Parts: sequence; structure tokens; C-alpha cells
Amino acid sequence: MVIAFWEEWLEREYLTQYKHAHIVLLRPSMSFMLIQTDNPLTLKEALPNFNRTSHIFLPLNDNRNPSIAEGGSHWSLLLVSVVDSVAFHYDSLAPSNREEAVLATKKISELLGKPLRFMDLGESPQQENSSDCGVFVCVQMKHLLLRRLLAVDSRVKVSMSMGGKSIDARAGRKEMLKVIERFRKEGERRRS
Repeated sequence: MVIAFWEEWLEREYLTQYKHAHIVLLRPSMSFMLIQTDNPLTLKEALPNFNRTSHIFLPLNDNRNPSIAEGGSHWSLLLVSVVDSVAFHYDSLAPSNREEAVLATKKISELLGKPLRFMDLGESPQQENSSDCGVFVCVQMKHLLLRRLLAVDSRVKVSMSMGGKSIDARAGRKEMLKVIERFRKEGERRRS
């Protein structure tokens, strides 16, 4: 899964440099499990400890069938600001995943033990086809993490709007392929 790889790469390349950042990049499988469970508190042991967390990134898929692991056809991004009690939803094919985002917000709210205000950010950049949603999630995640959350002091209010920002899906794909190729070459070098 490319989104999970991208999250791990962002953690290792960037988040490790910010020891005081308390940001969680929840994997797609965990986001899916959270949406599917009746009682999110039963997942507490399987999920990261959110006690000191300031923000949580949740990639969301529209798969509603838990028996189909790779189901669904669309991805969007939910960014929960725990410190501000707000869940921001970025959907590149709005309003496709609104229902999933509202449900995920409800479940993460229960898990955190605090109410969250849901904000569907209608000004999110929109994809021009039906296949770029995963790239949009990855590009938005990187932008919001590096240009918004990690670029300022954590006590400063930051605009989480993506309004006016365009996303070049082709450039995003190329960047992702470069990262993958770099790891492939590094793996080959280590094996030889």
C-alpha cells in the first residue's frame, strides 16, 4: 500500500527530526479498523497512545465491506487537531468520502474522550480524473505536515486550509517513484 509506505517515509525522513512533535500518521489499515468497529475503545491497545498527541492524520477509504481488505475506490484525508478539537476533511473528489469522514471523526472523538468539531474543507484541491485520490492524499499529507504543522511553533494557530493550493498529481507520482527507487537501490547496495 503506497499510502502506508508514504506515511512511514514521512515519519523516518521528517518526524524523527522533531523530537517534540506529537503527531501520529495512522496507517490506512488502522483507520479502516477504527471506522469498522462498533466500539473504538476496544482498539485502544492496538492503536498508538494519543495522550500527548497534538495531531492525527487518518487516510480514509470508502470501503464499507470489512471482508474485502483491498476494497473501496476512493481515498481522502482526515486531519484531527487534538489540541483544537477539530477534524479537517480533505476530499479531492468531494463529497465522496464525507460519510466516512464524519464516522471516523465520531469514532476518534470517542477514543480521545473529547468532542471534535467536523470541518469538511470544500476548498480542497480537486482531482481531474478518478485515479489520483491516493496521490492527492500523500501530497496533502506531506504539505500539511511539513509546511503547516512542523514549520511553526506548536503554540501558534495555523491555517489548515488547502484553498488556493493546486496539486500536480504527475509531479506527486514522480516524487513517490523517486523515493521508492532510492530505497530499491539502497536495498540492492546492501545486499551486494
